[in-house]
Amino acid sequence: MTKNTDLQGRRGVDILHEPLLNKGTSFTEAERDALGLRGLLPPKVTTQAQQVERTLGNVRRKATDLDRYTYLISLQERNSALFYRVVMDNLNEMMPIIYTPTVGLACQKYALIFRRPQGLFISSQDRGRIKEILRNWPRPDIRMIVVTDGERILGLGDLGSCGMGIPVGKLSLYTACAGIPPSQCLPVMLDVGTNNQALRDDPLYIGLAQERLRGPAYDELVDEFVNSVQEVFPKACIQFEDFGNTNAFRLLHKYRDTVCTFNDDIQGTAGVTLAGLYGTLRLTGGKLTDKKFLFLGAGEAGVGICDLIVTGLMAEGLSQAEARERCWLVDSKGLVVKSRTDLAEHKLPYAHDHAPMPDLRAAVEALKPTALIGVSGMPQTFTEHVVRAMGRLNERPVIFALSNPTSKAECTAEQAYTWTDGRAIFASGSPFPPFTLNGGTHLTGQGNNSYIFPGVGLGVIASESMHVTDEMFFVAAKTLATMVKEEDLAAGSVYPDLQRIREVSATIATAVAEVVFTRKLTKMPRPQDIAAHVQAQMYQPEYDEYVKP
Repeated sequence: MTKNTDLQGRRGVDILHEPLLNKGTSFTEAERDALGLRGLLPPKVTTQAQQVERTLGNVRRKATDLDRYTYLISLQERNSALFYRVVMDNLNEMMPIIYTPTVGLACQKYALIFRRPQGLFISSQDRGRIKEILRNWPRPDIRMIVVTDGERILGLGDLGSCGMGIPVGKLSLYTACAGIPPSQCLPVMLDVGTNNQALRDDPLYIGLAQERLRGPAYDELVDEFVNSVQEVFPKACIQFEDFGNTNAFRLLHKYRDTVCTFNDDIQGTAGVTLAGLYGTLRLTGGKLTDKKFLFLGAGEAGVGICDLIVTGLMAEGLSQAEARERCWLVDSKGLVVKSRTDLAEHKLPYAHDHAPMPDLRAAVEALKPTALIGVSGMPQTFTEHVVRAMGRLNERPVIFALSNPTSKAECTAEQAYTWTDGRAIFASGSPFPPFTLNGGTHLTGQGNNSYIFPGVGLGVIASESMHVTDEMFFVAAKTLATMVKEEDLAAGSVYPDLQRIREVSATIATAVAEVVFTRKLTKMPRPQDIAAHVQAQMYQPEYDEYVKP
């Protein structure tokens, strides 16, 4: 497909300053003459492959991952195609730098490393003019928007406007992992203030140094944003990202049936986790209905995963009530049970009749779960006693420590394998290196949402779906699970090799588009070959030829 915008009359430095057009030293002699670039570049014409070689050398010479992140983001701001060529050809190396875990540190330092806007900042002071602000964005055909208000950035909490690194990084993965053209992506920060006092006191903080907006004023701002998107970018899907628990559930329920939107923290995390659980069945045997799931963390991720597991269990014949009884939650005050009077509304479906349990350790011993899933953002909460108990109760204990970044993981891969004598089936949200125990090497599976949301987004865009449904995430999870090879499982991973992510995303997108056309969620005519149609939408980071030799 067409990769970049056309020149639109641009010449000279205007071309070099537009990352979607800039080729750097790869502009040909003919292009330099015709486009007014002569003298603005060194005289040698280089290939993209040579540029990649130089870029990789520069990245690898950096002293820290934050330095590598800053260098790569600067490249993205200069030369979009080269950035994506480097990332796509070296995903296993680059993804931990441009996204988790490094993006968490980048957000913490965002005020110091901010150089050039890569998206839109819309603040609570912009009420009444959000449409005007959206129209300031120079690219009119926006199909995917990732928006955050910065309240719950990864496991790091309220980072206010510094959370803009998350939408920027997320959309980079939409392009790198699923081929959604960067010209169709828009990161948005809704700056409604921050309750992080350290940020408010920091004179270098880039956001509104005021307490977070709450109540009707907050809802009116979000409502104006959502409605403005419908007018300015009518084909755009809105992904809500890293909102606080109360707003995340509320906004998803409010908008999901009226606009094209989803919440990756709730639905994407659920999809990748369910896919991993299907993968574990190939190692443990049995069916999903045989298993019991215990979660540490009862927020967006935990409840979202439970909801999708329930969908999977009901597909295998259980009633909704029976399915929910397989899912148990532990929050900061202990086991979620019916007798508690302090439960938020989103936890109530998983509040069961059971004696109160003060903590995770007691809950494991009492419930005897087959899978332990951490989505708490609390590091080292899968203690040695808890993990050893899981190993005592299960021949192959399933332990998913999914909190991001790595510093927030409930336990490390080394701990999970060591404390279970290598029997654990382990997955984490951020990557851990391979671990060798008793002569065997365990390749840790990364239960990263990037296996799910890019493919779902591509399917939604390719089919011009009017809505995003839970069925799409269930289908995405089932599809992802089928793409795990025997050699992945043998190495200890319940997910495919990350380097196959574009193949995975295209397959998921095809399955999602099939749902869209079957459910009549689009006005687009059904393509004769959906898979070919999806493939035709996928961006390739190759340079356009602006002038024929």
